[in-house]
Amino acid sequence: MAETKVATCVLCEAACGILVEVEGREVRSVRGDPDDPLSRGYICPKVVGMRALRDDPDRLRAPLVKDGGSFREASWEEALSRAAHGLAAVRSAHGRDALAVYQGNPVAHNLGLLTIGQAVLRSFRTKNLYSASTADQAPHMLAAEEMFGSPVLMPVPDLDRTDYLLIVGANPLVSNGSIMTAPDMKRRLSEIRARGKVVVVDPRRTETAEAADEHVFIKPASDPWFLLGLLHFALAAPGVRRPSDSLFTGFDELRELAAGVPLDDLSQRTGVPLSTMRTIATSLVTTARASVYGRVGICHQEHGSLAAWLVYALNAVTGHLDTPGGAMFTTPAVEIQKLVRLLGFTGHDRWKSRVRGLSEVAGELPIATLADEIEAPGKGQVRALLTCAGNPVLSAPNGGRIDRALGGLEMMVSIDGYVNETTRHADVILPAVPALERDHYDVALNGFAVRNVAKFVKAPVERDANGRYDWEILLELAVRMRTGSSAPGVALRRALVSAVSAIGPSGVVEIGLRVGPQRLSLAKLAAHPHGLDLGPLEPRLPAVLETRDRRVALSPAKMMREARRLLREPAPDSHALVLIGRRHLRSNNSWLHNASQLVKGKPRCTLLMHPDDADRHGLVDGARVSIASRVGRIEAPLEVSSDIMPGVVSLPHGFGHDRARVELSVAREHAGVSVNDITDDRLIDRLTGNAAFSGVPVVVAPA
Repeated sequence: MAETKVATCVLCEAACGILVEVEGREVRSVRGDPDDPLSRGYICPKVVGMRALRDDPDRLRAPLVKDGGSFREASWEEALSRAAHGLAAVRSAHGRDALAVYQGNPVAHNLGLLTIGQAVLRSFRTKNLYSASTADQAPHMLAAEEMFGSPVLMPVPDLDRTDYLLIVGANPLVSNGSIMTAPDMKRRLSEIRARGKVVVVDPRRTETAEAADEHVFIKPASDPWFLLGLLHFALAAPGVRRPSDSLFTGFDELRELAAGVPLDDLSQRTGVPLSTMRTIATSLVTTARASVYGRVGICHQEHGSLAAWLVYALNAVTGHLDTPGGAMFTTPAVEIQKLVRLLGFTGHDRWKSRVRGLSEVAGELPIATLADEIEAPGKGQVRALLTCAGNPVLSAPNGGRIDRALGGLEMMVSIDGYVNETTRHADVILPAVPALERDHYDVALNGFAVRNVAKFVKAPVERDANGRYDWEILLELAVRMRTGSSAPGVALRRALVSAVSAIGPSGVVEIGLRVGPQRLSLAKLAAHPHGLDLGPLEPRLPAVLETRDRRVALSPAKMMREARRLLREPAPDSHALVLIGRRHLRSNNSWLHNASQLVKGKPRCTLLMHPDDADRHGLVDGARVSIASRVGRIEAPLEVSSDIMPGVVSLPHGFGHDRARVELSVAREHAGVSVNDITDDRLIDRLTGNAAFSGVPVVVAPA
């Protein structure tokens, strides 16, 4: 008999509540949960992926080991033994930094990997830790640490109460948030427009821009200049008030910096008229409930950290930080700040990468330098790689170089459910159970929700008898690497695994709930299976701050130095075409392209170009064009549209599934090309090393 189980969609940051109809181990349907306090029944088209990923015939059900260049199925014992022995051998011969770890975007949506998994990975004590964070959010993390004392103390717009929302370099109608857990953005934006105004600043007229009151075109990678212009006009406005010295430091320094912003070429640098900047700044100062939100677009540039800092600083000096309707801090039932502190995910520039000298952020090095560390010989060279739910060949800059570098590793192990563009290089692939077969609590995403909520769900589908959780696989690997295969070692391994498994991810959540601000428990959450509404966001300063003086640092030294350096830079050449990325509501990086329901329809992997640029280059809509950069060349169909500003072209990310030995039958039929075969791993944010995917100079010509 079919049963309906409450669950959470884990395919993006919206974390929508869903109802899963199951019969035995068969999933009959997935639909929105109208009783979820945050999503209220909303789901986006991606939700079908929850079922599609589980039922996908290409998904691995058993471990694979490579013999003679080809994969074959193996038992868990054989696969784990081979993986642990290979990784341990490399570390024994070359040191602990010879092992690198890469974690992909899905880790943020996986309770086991966020809790026990992170503890296990940190136990390897390698400096070569990498993740998707340095592909999309490290600038926000550094700005938060410098200003508020913690890399995860990032304020989010109080969407339910704001009357004026300025969105810079973000497309929340497609992303459903991103460091802003906010299901059903269409409804939320409509409600803001009914009360006030939504303004979007972006090089492309995105889906969010279409739904806004006003769209402002801006040149890629010029956001820091635009935000400095807003700061200049805002601090010169008669209505601005000095923030309290008991809560903020550095206001005078910030005001002096803003006053010195040169206005004569600001419009030329940004493409935004000064009158538009002045109007926006005035609205921020004079609107009682306003908020500025910037996301991936402001991170993907040479001065991404500056842009992230200026977004937070602008909210602060206009009186909208930690106030209802402004940029506020969520009060999660399990405090992510405590978890990252415990695991060591804090700090900046405590060590640097071996080859290029790039700084670590929160214990991780930039993914833009992984290929350097694999290719360059010498002490500390990366010779083994462990990937976890990640596909850097398609998601990292200059992916073609990473693709080539992976072939030179002595050992590679992947915890993944597919033979994809990255895992095809692995010696061992260890597949974990799909999302519908594991318990879930949003440890990370609840920390950035636009309303305080808590929800724990048991796995709606019983896991396969041969299935393993991701965290179990990591734990087994780590313990086997330390204990070896002797009889005493095996006995110790079993005892350690048994002890940790007795706690499990749910045990970590239980502890976090009990010591959290609401003093909850799993038993209390069980009484609210659809989720517990803990109310709107509330002011949290100064109690939540982790700066030494318990004050917000408006002018951190690192940011001020970079800002002064920026102000001395000459204007860039504006004649070259520059590339930006884009995404689609039915896509999520590279890992939903094997679901036929989500890739059907007209091809989405097209190069977007303005009609004036098409005429200038003698190109026509639908033609196949060549796109070349410093690092590579690809071909794609051209889509001519006035939705992109002149001088800018756009290609979606996550495609490029036509590589040899990739076992993704549906994705191969919709292969497209990888934009990251032409993004440049030498273009990075100066402070964090975050990949600068936006503003890449390219040459477009007929194919």
